Amino acid sequence: MTKILDLNHTDARQYFLKEESYFNFDLPSYFVFENLLQAVSAQIGGQELQTFHSTYNNPQGQPKRHSPAEFEDVNHKFLNNKDGKFAWRPFQLIHPALYVSLVNKITEQANWNLIVARFVQFQANPNIRCYSIPLRSDDQQSDKATSISQWWQAIEQQSLELALKYEYVLHTDIADCYGSIYTHSVPWAIHTKATAKAQRRDLGLIGNNIDKHLQDMAYGQTNGIPQGSVLMDFIAEMVLGFVDLELSDKIQQANIQDYEIIRYRDDYRFFSNNPQTAEHITKLLTEILIDLGMRLNAQKTIVSNNVITNSIKSDKLYWMSSKKSAKSIQEHLLIIHKLSEEHPNSGSLSKALGKFYNRIKGITETNQNINVLVSILVDIMYKNPRTYPIASAILSKLLSLISDNGKKNEILNLIYQRFEKIPNTGHIKIWLQRLTIKLDRQRQYSEKLCKKVNNPALQIWNSDWIENNLKTIIETTPIIDETVIADIDVVIASEEIELFKNEYDYAEQTAE
Repeated sequence: MTKILDLNHTDARQYFLKEESYFNFDLPSYFVFENLLQAVSAQIGGQELQTFHSTYNNPQGQPKRHSPAEFEDVNHKFLNNKDGKFAWRPFQLIHPALYVSLVNKITEQANWNLIVARFVQFQANPNIRCYSIPLRSDDQQSDKATSISQWWQAIEQQSLELALKYEYVLHTDIADCYGSIYTHSVPWAIHTKATAKAQRRDLGLIGNNIDKHLQDMAYGQTNGIPQGSVLMDFIAEMVLGFVDLELSDKIQQANIQDYEIIRYRDDYRFFSNNPQTAEHITKLLTEILIDLGMRLNAQKTIVSNNVITNSIKSDKLYWMSSKKSAKSIQEHLLIIHKLSEEHPNSGSLSKALGKFYNRIKGITETNQNINVLVSILVDIMYKNPRTYPIASAILSKLLSLISDNGKKNEILNLIYQRFEKIPNTGHIKIWLQRLTIKLDRQRQYSEKLCKKVNNPALQIWNSDWIENNLKTIIETTPIIDETVIADIDVVIASEEIELFKNEYDYAEQTAE
């Protein structure tokens, strides 16, 4: 594996223009964006995106160029419910022209070298270690799998090692991190606050250029950055790296020495031999975040004197201690349901469902009550959105065991009605469509990406601000691969959900 900061500007551009970097949330395999990104990249070439903005005449009859910041719905947004209740995470598919333009700007040689040099400053304090810089896989494993494996190796294993040195650990994270990032803080991070404020209108500064692109994606707003791509993860790291640098300075000024900090994106672990030291560092971090418009999550801030136990995720500890062999499929699923109640939306839950899928994928008949199994599984899905891909695969297998199409459709309708009770669930609609696409392709779903499957002319992004040639490329390049739809089976195969296997699966494979 290679940290992207170790790539040259050419390789970095190639990395960010990959489909896997463009979106890193889970979609069925027939959604493809690689060809679109490459076509847009070829059309833009080395030119400024502004040269592709459409023009209009102002009231004085003078030609002016449109700005994407003047238009709504430039990015495609859909909400993923986090808990089956009132917590939502917005995912975004960034407008391809803005995405390619931003990648081009960031990976210009001078800009890339400046950014890499700035990260060296962010990481100068060996006692503050960040393990969430995006990685490029150097083997057959996906970049996402490589990054998750790195998380396990670095965060969990190093935390366990630090129990030899420290008696206390404090866990905390930033509340609504991506939604709280102030876009002006990006130039502050790259160029320092003083320089960025003095040259705030200079688009020659890469920080200002990133800031402008972010506002162009969000109808001119300066609060929040899109969530759902490796590129945005990297931009978040610029701001969070700046926070690390500021925190390092404050810790030094306070003459705090007995500490180590491990950070994975917005998740912090402070190690010390005195709980007051960890709490002091937390106070310093809070002061820095307030200046940037962010805050810590008070509900998730916990200090403990059991470093070993608190170095391992609570859901993993629970599952390791409570796993038992289940004779029947229904017993097995009920045990997993219990896990979902104790540790909702957890990594161990996804892993447990993966094991269950492997157990049933080869069976061709069962004397178990399929309706009951579906009911239990849907209840798990309802409150645990991260399980959508693997749970959909299990559902597809269970439905394949029902020979009566009338009964099958009746169950599908009940599933659909259950999820209709949760508002803003575009993500589950996408996976329900995968579940039914080989059974009833014309079944209607309200999510725009679902409609795109059967209506290629439907536009996902608002491109009214772009001149016709580039606009035509964006509007006519397919993002639905019909050959994939033709080849997939009614039952969702393990290869289709392989990308979304849980981190502990990766970790175990790495450790063996």
